[in-house]
Amino acid sequence: MKEHPTLQAFQALRAKSLDEQRRTAAKKRHARGYRSARENLDDLCDSGSFQEYGQLAVAAQRERRDIEELREHTAADGVITGTALINADRFDAAACRTAVIVNDYSVLAGSQGFFHHQKIDRIVELASEHHLPSVMYTEGGGGRPGDVDVKTQIAGLNINTFASWAALGERAPRIAVNNGFCFAGNAALFGAADVRIATRNSWIGMAGPAMIEGGGLGQFKPTNIGPIETQLHNGTVHLLAEDEAHATALARHVLSYFQGRLPGFQFAKQAALRTIMPEDRRFSYKVRDVLEIIFDNDSLLELRYSFGKPMLTALARIGGKPVGVLANDTRQLGGAIDAEAADKACDFLQLCSGFDLPVVSFCDTPGFMVGPDSESQAAVRRMSRAFAVGATLRTPLVCIFLRKGYGLGAMAMAGGSFKVPVYSASWPTGEFGGMGLEGAVQLGFRKELEACASDSERDELFNTLVEQAYERGKATEAASFLEIDAVIDPADTRDVILRALLAAQR
Repeated sequence: MKEHPTLQAFQALRAKSLDEQRRTAAKKRHARGYRSARENLDDLCDSGSFQEYGQLAVAAQRERRDIEELREHTAADGVITGTALINADRFDAAACRTAVIVNDYSVLAGSQGFFHHQKIDRIVELASEHHLPSVMYTEGGGGRPGDVDVKTQIAGLNINTFASWAALGERAPRIAVNNGFCFAGNAALFGAADVRIATRNSWIGMAGPAMIEGGGLGQFKPTNIGPIETQLHNGTVHLLAEDEAHATALARHVLSYFQGRLPGFQFAKQAALRTIMPEDRRFSYKVRDVLEIIFDNDSLLELRYSFGKPMLTALARIGGKPVGVLANDTRQLGGAIDAEAADKACDFLQLCSGFDLPVVSFCDTPGFMVGPDSESQAAVRRMSRAFAVGATLRTPLVCIFLRKGYGLGAMAMAGGSFKVPVYSASWPTGEFGGMGLEGAVQLGFRKELEACASDSERDELFNTLVEQAYERGKATEAASFLEIDAVIDPADTRDVILRALLAAQR
């Protein structure tokens, strides 16, 4: 039976927004080594699950351009929006419902027009109402001039997009993915996301070349503005991807940590933890090796690797359960927490607290970084924030002391106080004090050290005093005074964490 002419016309109209009808645009993307917006969409979403909103929209420029031209060159007004299932092969479908927003750079450089904003607002509103996590591809040039059909606004600043996207973070996690140029309004959306992924071919800035030149600040190529190296170093980007395919795989993977427990996990032999620490307490070690053993195999995903390096932040699983991980890296500043590392930890704790991810903290720090250089980085403001964040933490925290637990920095690793964790346990190598042992001895026994007749006598006294301080502050002593809950066999760490999280389960 022949299809109704109206249905045929509708199908032809809808097809104009798809890659098969927009081959020239797709070819331009492919020529640069990029994918089309719909190729990214198809790769992200479970097959056949995407439900699109506003597919027939075009740019609000009917007064100046022919409608057929608009349909050909401004398909979907430059943004694909809808809902889909992601990872439904591993989790219950209800946990996999996701809001999806894909800015389409092949349409007017991915710029944000009148209907473009309305489409994003509509899907963000749905995500907020139904607590849907969101994935947004942000490539684009920011606000769009030329939407002449709009007669009811002057500057167009009374839009909801940025505020509603920001507010969505109180309801559900937001993942941003970028490849290519991301400037102005697009960058604002990228920067407001909870987890930000970018490819090596990313340039991200709060203004593009035209706006910078218009502000009298000179002429710049777009590739001079916010290159990926800069955005990794300053902590804007959480995860670096090789290309759009890798970025999309990372988005699916990150999303999985917010979708629930995974069965069928495996983990390493825990006995290896008994010999992993160096015998000399002054030597550094690879804390990532410790974490890889404790957590489920292939589950540790480190965030912001190039920023705040003395602090490691990661998503992981233990017993299939998703958790957040904090750890001091003794290979960077001896594990001391500088201003950037404090910011990194605080941002991460807020992410975990907001989306009900328990936190496992591994402490080995001499404390906060001190000195004039540290203070010039706003140490007081940035480090003190750790106590404010810890005081408002809404998710259980387990603290494992691997070695050093000194001063305010150690308290920060425990959520602001050793009383905050649902369980605090130390390996036998743990050592505790109000400040680092060497510094405490130098400060507390200055007169005795200065009274020594020779350098050798002074060194001998100093070493003796340090050893005495170590004996007073070692883990078993701290546990006997109930400053921590337990000293444990390193090989039991995984089981200790699992039992603590089970006790704290709500």
